[in-house]
Amino acid sequence: MGLCLAAVWLVGLATAHVDYVTDGTGELSNPVTFLVGVLSTPGNLALFGAGGLAAAVGVGSYARFRPFAHDLRVARRTMQSYRPYLPWMFRLSVGLPLVGAGFTGYLFTPEVQTSLRLLQIGLGFLLLFGLATRWVGVVGLVVYGWVLVVAWPVPLLALEYVGGFLAIALVGSGQPSADGLFRRLRVTDGTLLNRLGVGGDPLADLVGRTGAARFAGPAVRLALGVQFVYLGLVEKLMQPQDALLVVEKYDLTAVVPVAPEMWVAGAGVTELAVGLLLITGTLTRASASIAFLLFTTTLFGLPDDPVLAHVSLFGLTSALLVTGAGPLSVDRLLFGDEV
Repeated sequence: MGLCLAAVWLVGLATAHVDYVTDGTGELSNPVTFLVGVLSTPGNLALFGAGGLAAAVGVGSYARFRPFAHDLRVARRTMQSYRPYLPWMFRLSVGLPLVGAGFTGYLFTPEVQTSLRLLQIGLGFLLLFGLATRWVGVVGLVVYGWVLVVAWPVPLLALEYVGGFLAIALVGSGQPSADGLFRRLRVTDGTLLNRLGVGGDPLADLVGRTGAARFAGPAVRLALGVQFVYLGLVEKLMQPQDALLVVEKYDLTAVVPVAPEMWVAGAGVTELAVGLLLITGTLTRASASIAFLLFTTTLFGLPDDPVLAHVSLFGLTSALLVTGAGPLSVDRLLFGDEV
């Protein structure tokens, strides 16, 4: 177990948003040539093979023998008991970094600087207050879509906001929230809002009729999964020259004496694998736990990696521990979401 945790920690040091910690001025490399060069070294090939074999054996052993089954059931039931707090988790996960980004002066990702500070600050505070929550989620999606078109493809570095905004639009404000307060005043006889006959929320009514709230977890899972695939495939495996700058900048080869190319390839493959597991909803809670650990080790290992830009990632991966894979997932198909 100690060796496994150490391996995750070491890989985590290299699994950063490359653009956040380098200026991206590395000499261009051909990604195919890069990967062929890494895998042509017997030692590197053995490390990849051993890692893949260990992962396959671990998953197969779990599926066959279900070790610590009772412990996992208790942990799962405990996580599921936190579901009433999911709306608050989503609001905090998105609202706090929006406020911070607004005051800092960037849109969603530090790579997109802006003077439109009040927009994000306003959206963030509305989420923290829980006021017009579902509609803020919709507006947030529209704003993110606009930024994505204008600054393509840089906002993909913050793709988790898509899942967060969708989840917020689906689950609403929860409690405590300003929406909950106004809802109680509206339905209580004798209050001013009740006498005025102020209407309800048509978006909430639509979600309630369709039962769409159950897709909040999958929305977050898919957004995080696609983001991991993007970070691993595009930022590292297809642009190894910039990722190699991270290894050089932090002297990561002094931490583990392997070639810099092996660091980059290992980080890229790890992120790609975690992303595919999240997209397919395979061992979702375990994958979310690994993702959370990777983010944590990255922040402690790379001192100038912006903490604020990762708050949404921390919060949303935590929410996945509560939601599990949800519908449309391998976990639901094979394990009844009992992972």
